[in-house]
Amino acid sequence: MRWVLLLIAAIGLVCFQTSPLRAHALEPGYLEISPLTDSTWRVFWSRPDVKGRAMDIEAVLPSDCSPRSGPEPVFNGSAWIASWVASCAEGMTGGTLEIDKLDLTRTDVLVRYELTPGAGRTHRLTADQTSVSLEGDPGWQDVLFTYIPLGVDHILGGIDHLLFVFALLLLISDGWRLVGAITAFTLAHSLTLAAATLGYISLPSAPVEAVIALSIMFLASELLHRHKGELRLSERYPWTISFSFGLLHGFGFAGALADIGLPQEDVPLALLSFNIGVEAGQLGFVAVVFAIGWVLHRTVPAFARAVVSPSTAVSTLMAYGIGGISAYWFFDRLTGFL
Repeated sequence: MRWVLLLIAAIGLVCFQTSPLRAHALEPGYLEISPLTDSTWRVFWSRPDVKGRAMDIEAVLPSDCSPRSGPEPVFNGSAWIASWVASCAEGMTGGTLEIDKLDLTRTDVLVRYELTPGAGRTHRLTADQTSVSLEGDPGWQDVLFTYIPLGVDHILGGIDHLLFVFALLLLISDGWRLVGAITAFTLAHSLTLAAATLGYISLPSAPVEAVIALSIMFLASELLHRHKGELRLSERYPWTISFSFGLLHGFGFAGALADIGLPQEDVPLALLSFNIGVEAGQLGFVAVVFAIGWVLHRTVPAFARAVVSPSTAVSTLMAYGIGGISAYWFFDRLTGFL
């Protein structure tokens, strides 16, 4: 199982060099359309912030509606918001909704609409699919095909969560202990994701995000202070450590899901779909790390051994790298709410 951890080294170096020091890359636009009367709809349009300005994309309603686009957006501290009332004499059913210039970005837009009260639908628009035909009858497939990709996007864009998993892979050399640790982490964050999303538990997001960074710092410290023949706390009780910190990471997932929003008539299905996406993305990440580790084990075995062995220059450097990045996140998040 040691070669498994080798792959982690390569993926970690790639992540550190190509990803910004930001925890969550998932910043979708959000468009919500709800009926007021048979011919009028309230439109809420949220665009991501890009260097202090609204992202250059625009929601365009069907041609029968007036106005088709909203007023100038207002910044609310995290996104650029606009809302208006649109009149569509012939209704919206069968019309085409488009996000103009979305094809020039790497951003997604989550669209939720009700053509009649209680009949909501959800769509995810991307650079490859910038428009959707508005249909009247909602379907469970829409929720699945929208929230599973959003869950995958979130975990793959959530560098802090992946860095935690990466550190676990480096730290735990025993195969079954590693499987147990990953399983415990998955179970824990699934529990708190569900509980927080359904309103049973509530914690402020800013301190949670800071403690998530602190959890990665703890694993980095464990990596740095390993010695041959000596088991660290996280090596002796990997399931307990993973489960405990997994509970915190679940609150982080719940915060992202709250920002995205859930269809009120399909909350359980949307929650399940998002969680499936998160788990699929996490397993995909682990699989890629394993694959890279196998390649390193075959091509540069000396480097592979240095990655997984305590107190080598390579493993020490990686521990400092993980610790440095997580420390940056911790102090950045700490100053954000103090």
